Amino acid sequence: MSENVQEKIIRGNKNGMAMMCIILLAYAAAIALLVITAIGLDGEAVFIAGATSAGFNLFLFVLSCVYVAIGWFPFLGLKVLKPGEALVLTLFGKYIGTLKKDGFYYVNPFCTAFNPAADTKLGQSGDIADNKKIAGITLSGTDMQFTGSNTSKKISLKVMTLSNSKQKVNDFLGNPVEIAVAVMWKVTDTAKAVFAVDNYKEYLSLQSDTAVRNVVKLYPYDITENVDTTGDGKADDGSLRGSTELVAKRIKDEIQEKVADAGIEIVDARITYLAYAPEIAAAMLQRQQAAAVVDARKLIVDGAVGMVELALERLNEKELVDLDEERKAAMVSNLLVVLCGNHDPQPVVNSGSLY
Repeated sequence: MSENVQEKIIRGNKNGMAMMCIILLAYAAAIALLVITAIGLDGEAVFIAGATSAGFNLFLFVLSCVYVAIGWFPFLGLKVLKPGEALVLTLFGKYIGTLKKDGFYYVNPFCTAFNPAADTKLGQSGDIADNKKIAGITLSGTDMQFTGSNTSKKISLKVMTLSNSKQKVNDFLGNPVEIAVAVMWKVTDTAKAVFAVDNYKEYLSLQSDTAVRNVVKLYPYDITENVDTTGDGKADDGSLRGSTELVAKRIKDEIQEKVADAGIEIVDARITYLAYAPEIAAAMLQRQQAAAVVDARKLIVDGAVGMVELALERLNEKELVDLDEERKAAMVSNLLVVLCGNHDPQPVVNSGSLY
């Protein structure tokens, strides 16, 4: 965008109702004059402003006909804005200002509204009309829909949601993961939005997809040792699954950096879907299950060793039995089998001796 194009808010033009009444009265007067002069031209005596000349009647007749034919043109200057809407106006290609507050305005009828993204509809965004059946195409992972040329040129200033479809991205370890992100955004500078980029909605969509890819590749899916996700040169425990808030914030910041020149503010970003890609999901599930089993067994063994230790200490304290090293080994073995086994132990009564 040219640096000298800055957003200008048009103020003091909320006179739409008064101008509409004046235009309607002028139109009604032109119709009445047309009827009166038409009767006068038929030969009846009609006095208009003290004149009875047929030539003057003809002049007034032609003038009223012209006004009736083109009198609708001033109505083009009437503009109605609801809360949360804006209208960028140009006059013969030159930007003259933006109507931003709600109200009934009257502007130069030759002014035209400019919004190159008016026909672009973002998937799951607030600017899609309900129950509207239109053909859609996919653009860089985001559902983009295009309507006809009769779309309103108004720019929504409300917070809208861009919901990207799932995209496959390799994480830090090269594992393919599927991720979807919802981006909450709004237009803050209408001049930048329509003049800085060709289509600010498409631009936002592409930058969102790029930011997701750039950030996801910095993190492993699960916590991994010796991985630096923050760029400070030190290993940390960051991961896509365990640090979703941090990952979403980095995605938001990167998108904001890219779209700031387009007059767009990123309000928030949230990860809505995260999973391993189908081709490795089963293998990763087995890996997680194996890790869980190992952790569980480790906990059981640690607990069993502690119980055996406690049993031997209590026996020595009470001096209930004098165990040599071989009997201690046998007792430890039996206790570990009982405590670490998956099934209930079957008691065996030994009536003899170990020797």
